[in-house]
Amino acid sequence: MLVSWISHTQMSALRILEVDICAEEICVCLYEFYGPFKDYLHSHIPCRRRDVLVLTPWLAPIVWEGTFNRDILNAQYMQKKLVTGVVTFAVKKYVQFIEGFMSSANKYFLAGHQVIFYLFTDNPEQISHIQMAPENRLFVIPVQNHSQWQDISMSRMDIISRYIRSQFQYEVNYLYSIDIDVQLFEHIGVEIIDALVATISSWQYNARRESKSYETRPESQAAIPEGEGDFYYTASFYGGSVAEVYKLTTACFKGVMKDRENGIEARWHDESHLNKYLLYHKPTRLLSPEYYWDEELRRPPMISMLISLFTHPCFVVMIRLSSVLRTPGSLGSTMWDMSCHVLLPLDFTVI
Repeated sequence: MLVSWISHTQMSALRILEVDICAEEICVCLYEFYGPFKDYLHSHIPCRRRDVLVLTPWLAPIVWEGTFNRDILNAQYMQKKLVTGVVTFAVKKYVQFIEGFMSSANKYFLAGHQVIFYLFTDNPEQISHIQMAPENRLFVIPVQNHSQWQDISMSRMDIISRYIRSQFQYEVNYLYSIDIDVQLFEHIGVEIIDALVATISSWQYNARRESKSYETRPESQAAIPEGEGDFYYTASFYGGSVAEVYKLTTACFKGVMKDRENGIEARWHDESHLNKYLLYHKPTRLLSPEYYWDEELRRPPMISMLISLFTHPCFVVMIRLSSVLRTPGSLGSTMWDMSCHVLLPLDFTVI
């Protein structure tokens, strides 16, 4: 057992360390200063990476390129004959990202495995025929706008929850939500499959706990008490089993609606509620920041960029706005609120 590797004196020191530092820092302390724990990590985890954190304090793996054998995972996944769903939203000007996202996701997301893409859009007539891989399917689900809506993210949680109940649970085993304005550059494989999966924010992955953009106002349902919090997770890429995603989206939407009744809006909308939920419902697997990297950030050597925001020159203004909107603590939140509209499911078609 892991505990047998650590002496009583070392455990006492660890308890002291845990007082003022966050999850990443606890693990780094373990990894850097306690040789037996380091030996345990590298003898029990198929890891070729010694430059990054690969395990959480609750023993959930943190997936980086080079920490897994995709051939072994693919063989295991194939035997189970599972189907994975991807939910994405393209509303208003975001329809321009559909072709780029779908072409790269169709090529790189769980290639060779059955994937169903659920594309919610308010402009289904603008979507040209998309050639899908033989094992993949695309459902185009029309949604309509509502002029009074101020936060598109709140509606997304509700739609995902309701569609899981009415449709998705009968069609897929796992479900992932990914923002539309990204492009995949490398294969995203079955290493992401687990019961509850969260992605560490590229903007916050090396921030200390007190610098993370949690909601702290106690009157909000998304509030994280002072001194608590593990990692900061992005709402742009998360997922897991259909049952767990249903619990997550349902709980987050309830929190958002309770806040609305009390006249308050969480600091970063659904992302704040996502982080609150995952604090008390620990993800069983974490994806490293390289699974959702923002190119506005300087890329350190340990990052192998797998998914990134679009960077085509004709989208520079939009991308800068999108990037700002994803930067907790930035000045773009007002523009985001002004540009959002309600999403109301109407019907769906299959391509």
